[in-house]
Amino acid sequence: IIPHAMIRALCALLLASGASAFTSFGAVRNAPLSSTSISAEKSAALPFLPYPENLKGYAGDVGFDPLGFSDWIPMDYLREAELKHGRICMLAWLGFVSVDLGARIYPLPEAYKGLTSATAHDALVENGAMGQLLLFIGLAEMVSWIAISQMLQGSGRAPGDFGLDPLNILKGKSEEEVTRMQVRELKNGRLAMLAFSGVVTQAVLTNGPFPYV
Repeated sequence: IIPHAMIRALCALLLASGASAFTSFGAVRNAPLSSTSISAEKSAALPFLPYPENLKGYAGDVGFDPLGFSDWIPMDYLREAELKHGRICMLAWLGFVSVDLGARIYPLPEAYKGLTSATAHDALVENGAMGQLLLFIGLAEMVSWIAISQMLQGSGRAPGDFGLDPLNILKGKSEEEVTRMQVRELKNGRLAMLAFSGVVTQAVLTNGPFPYV
């Protein structure tokens, strides 16, 4: 009696050999190699991958798009999202740590006393504060979408540009200096996204105050 496992293996081999019969062996052997995979410009960040053409011209471009998002989603929208998440996480890290270092807004409701950043969520949901946050952030998102929608329709607005520069940091700066500042914001935002993920994880795991060790 032939074991079932051996029968299955034989069937698989037969199917594979049958499929290969429809392939022109000579055509495969003599087919020219793809010039794209050999001679195309390579990514600086990932030299084994081709350079993502849609990243060209954007501040901080090092050719990093291993999943090819820029081939399917408008690059302006991707940069807008990256800037927004980076800015939020820079503020979020500072706020999260500040609360655990003792920062409070007074008068402090009785229900909020003794809370840490990690334990505040459930208490704020119960007392309705998170609902208010959802409302105001939702309104801000709807208003900001007007600018994003116009940008995607060709208004000329740069991703992330809301005309907010109260300290005139970019006033009188050359194009090269502005690009350098944009790259700094990108790098700090990317670091903040990782840092906020890490600080929340450590706070929950250790249940301790800053620095959560």
